[in-house]
Amino acid sequence: MNARGVAVLAFVALAITASFAYLAIDVRGLFTGESMRAMGKFVAEFFPPDVSPAFLAKTGWGALQTLAISALGTLLAMLGGALLALPASGRFGGAAKQGARFCLNVLRSVPELVWAALMVLAAGLGPFAGVLALALHTTGVFGRLFGEALENAPALPERALREAGSGATAAFAYGSLPLVAPQWLAYTLYRWEMNIRMAAVLGFVGAGGLGQMLYFHLSLFQQTQAATVILAMFAMVVAVDSASGRLRRGLAPAYA
Repeated sequence: MNARGVAVLAFVALAITASFAYLAIDVRGLFTGESMRAMGKFVAEFFPPDVSPAFLAKTGWGALQTLAISALGTLLAMLGGALLALPASGRFGGAAKQGARFCLNVLRSVPELVWAALMVLAAGLGPFAGVLALALHTTGVFGRLFGEALENAPALPERALREAGSGATAAFAYGSLPLVAPQWLAYTLYRWEMNIRMAAVLGFVGAGGLGQMLYFHLSLFQQTQAATVILAMFAMVVAVDSASGRLRRGLAPAYA
């Protein structure tokens, strides 16, 4: 390793040490007998989970709501990101490119939880606020990813169609879009996985779904009900991750 690499590692180590000192983190306090007993008592309160038919039905409805929030938010973001990706890839000149990229930077620089807090104020408590929060943040992510995919796509097919007399829209639809569509879809599926997890968290600020159920039961110290909600979150994420992973692997040959 050269001197520059050693200097970088030394700086990182110094920054980590300074962070622990500045935040006054007492790691040893986690492993004292009192702390371990308190954690054990808290974890024991979550067992056994509430598996009564009425609560399982309520949890299932919350899981469907979370799934719907993530799916609709991702769909809206995919459409918005595709529209902004066109100017962001430089197709309408330098000024439009810079404007679109600035807009995308603003959208994705604001975390989903902050968007959710703002949307709850604008649209009220409930799933609609969660959909808007996911759509706004994910539009910024998709616009950047889709735009870069368009920039890296071969320009020859679209140029050939334009030179053959095709219109700009038809040339894009038949020349460039088929080249980037599998990659766009793979990005969408991967981001949907992430949005399912985030949709579950957004409920803590009133955006509906399993997160709102979890916050409600934890705030009332109903740990057994909270355990059921947590298990439902886990099962839903694992199922969607598995299905999405298989779909993305199926798309791999199309854009590998």
